Amino acid sequence: MDGSTHTVSSAVLDGIAEIVGEKGLIRDQADIEPYVIDQRKSYIGATPMVVRPSSTEEVSKVVALCAESGTPIVPQGGNTGLCGGATPSEAGDQLLLSLTRMNQVRAVDPLNYTLIAEAGVILTDIQKAADDNDRLFPLSLGAEGTARIGGNIATNAGGTGVLRYGNTRELVVGIEVVLPDGQIWDGLSALRKDNTGYDLKQLFIGSEGTLGIITACVLKLFPKPRDVQTGFAAVRDVSAAIEILARARAASDDRVTAFEWMARKGLDLVFKNIPGARDPLSQPYSEYLLIELTSGHEEGGLRETLEGILGDAMERGEVLDATIAESRQQSADIWKLRETIPEAQAIEGTGVKHDISVPVSSMPEFLERANAEISKAVDGVQICAFGHIGDGNAHYNLNQPDNSDGETFLKHKEELNRIVHDIATNLRGSISAEHGIGQLKREELVHYKSPIALDVMRSIKAAIDPKQIMNPGKVL
Repeated sequence: MDGSTHTVSSAVLDGIAEIVGEKGLIRDQADIEPYVIDQRKSYIGATPMVVRPSSTEEVSKVVALCAESGTPIVPQGGNTGLCGGATPSEAGDQLLLSLTRMNQVRAVDPLNYTLIAEAGVILTDIQKAADDNDRLFPLSLGAEGTARIGGNIATNAGGTGVLRYGNTRELVVGIEVVLPDGQIWDGLSALRKDNTGYDLKQLFIGSEGTLGIITACVLKLFPKPRDVQTGFAAVRDVSAAIEILARARAASDDRVTAFEWMARKGLDLVFKNIPGARDPLSQPYSEYLLIELTSGHEEGGLRETLEGILGDAMERGEVLDATIAESRQQSADIWKLRETIPEAQAIEGTGVKHDISVPVSSMPEFLERANAEISKAVDGVQICAFGHIGDGNAHYNLNQPDNSDGETFLKHKEELNRIVHDIATNLRGSISAEHGIGQLKREELVHYKSPIALDVMRSIKAAIDPKQIMNPGKVL
């Protein structure tokens, strides 16, 4: 990658330099490299320079210049996406526009339970700003220390709190967007109710930068949890876990914040590859459940509630063994087991990963069918399944057999994808629960999305971005 193949005119590059100044540019190809390689290193792109505007007005001027010249733009936040949605093409003919300099929390309104932030604010900084005002911003995911809120919104990020608080889409009250012609749409409304026509922000949330560039947002805050109870249990099977979830929601007045399921394979990889990880239970089991209840009251009585939930499930034969964290550190140690599975899997070897969703009640059937068909397709394949089954999302990941090399295993990728995605869609599910489409699943989207839905999406794209300059080659 040397950038020499780019076709962006020198006039455009010079014009952008005048808009953002030298502080807003990265020209050296060695410095550009981290921006043009995606998180999983599946896509490697090129760009003549990375543009880092410091304000919405600068974004607007850059986009207007690109629109006039027909120069494609790839918006990027923290570059933590898993589908290549923020990686430019290999041709070097697209500008990469990074929002990382736009990193200010503009305002927090504790009484309105809202926060206004620029798109480049790191997710953990959003969480801290809320916490400093005795409030909670509940979006939480593995990459929260580097992910930027604009990217979270553009991809409609999920995470561990969806069961209680919803996807990012449900946490956004308003947004500010630079449109493909450079105009600024100020939709930074902090209103919970505004019934004056189309809800335009929803067009851009989850659009992966293909319709415009999100530059700021108004986020929804919640009461800060003061009673947090984390349980870890060995369960008979996933059907038992789902039965427990239904009763737990009722028993806790729907205060189940997280409900994560793991097969033993994932934990074995963590114990093998992640230093300091240890089993909270005295012996191994085949399947596990992480459940967390939260309340805004310091003495919310949730420990007794969780003990009752797990005790009842044990009497029913659904829970085989269980423990409840006695401290924040023990809770963090339990969460580490779940959150480091992807890292441990990557250390172990080549993987084929899936991010599917099905109705919660259909999860047992999905896993049963997928396990059987995948095992039949590739002898010795290592199935490393885990996920947010409380909201019907499973990360159905597959590692190479012990007797196979990664290159040979990847020859089965298309076949494995078809098996998993066919089963998910057959159960009225989705091929992408929270990771988006990007480049990775673009052809899969065409295969599974209805022609009518695709036509509507293309019509929206053509109407808002007629010159097709916003993140070309992604989603559609």
